[in-house]
Amino acid sequence: MQSTKPQTLAYGLNDSPAGLATWVVEKFRSWSDCGGDVERRFSKDELLANIMIYWTTETIGSSIRLYYEDMHAVPSLSLNQHIDVPVGMAVFPEDFIPPPREWAQRRLNVQRWTEMPRGGHFTVMEEPDLMARDIRAFFRPLREHPA
Repeated sequence: MQSTKPQTLAYGLNDSPAGLATWVVEKFRSWSDCGGDVERRFSKDELLANIMIYWTTETIGSSIRLYYEDMHAVPSLSLNQHIDVPVGMAVFPEDFIPPPREWAQRRLNVQRWTEMPRGGHFTVMEEPDLMARDIRAFFRPLREHPA
């Protein structure tokens, strides 16, 4: 729905706090590494804070539009182009679309590839320490050896 009719979804979610809460919690349950028990990974306070940010700012529409744009965008690179900027990839096992390593390395200047032991789509909320350590490890050699 996010990738096909995001504006229709946005109107409904901006109009119903119960609908918005249901949608957001379902995504946290489905897209996180919680084994079907969302409260195993997120407290009610964390979930409610996330929902309230969307509700008070009416930004659920802009947050889901990315999925539509991603599915409908014309690729900006041709098949033979390569991005030379150093890239670090942290791949979380329960993220819903993990990138294939071979594809990433063919198109990007992958300097660090980390397959995380746990985590899903909401990586910063689920595994903040793992993510922070990996970001630091990626940038450390770049800082020590400027281009």
